[in-house]
Amino acid sequence: MGRAFSKFNGEMKYLRLTRQQLEELHQEFINFLATQSITGDEWERLKKEKPEVAEEELDVFSDLIWEGVLSKVQFLENISAQQMHFFHLQEKEMKLISVKVMNPDIDLSTKEGFSWFRKNYQSDFVEYLTASKAYSADKNLDKFSLIKQGAVITKGELYKWFDDLIG
Repeated sequence: MGRAFSKFNGEMKYLRLTRQQLEELHQEFINFLATQSITGDEWERLKKEKPEVAEEELDVFSDLIWEGVLSKVQFLENISAQQMHFFHLQEKEMKLISVKVMNPDIDLSTKEGFSWFRKNYQSDFVEYLTASKAYSADKNLDKFSLIKQGAVITKGELYKWFDDLIG
């Protein structure tokens, strides 16, 4: 069995995909196994006889999928009770728009809280901040770090709206 892809020090770079994600990527996983010269029967045998090797294949596949996703993602957002962070992941740097609500009774992660915000986005209770940050040596790991902290991939509508508002 030739290894077309190998992991650095046997460590995963990202996270293993969930069972549901793996099921949704079933065909891609079959194609991946084919690149590793592993047939369906061999895969079933590996899972039974060498589960650690099967686990390794799942890890390598997960990292490959994450690499592909992270190389394409352009916008992330992270919304908590009092703050919203919108990221535009550009070629050379990350741009951030941060929105902070100074009203402790408001929870932006609820429908009511966001509705309050839409009516009061220009009030003194709302503070905006923009920043830019260069990537480290590993751009995709920087993006993944934001996702691990709770950011989700978006199409960037809110980032663009705020960019127009404060730009």
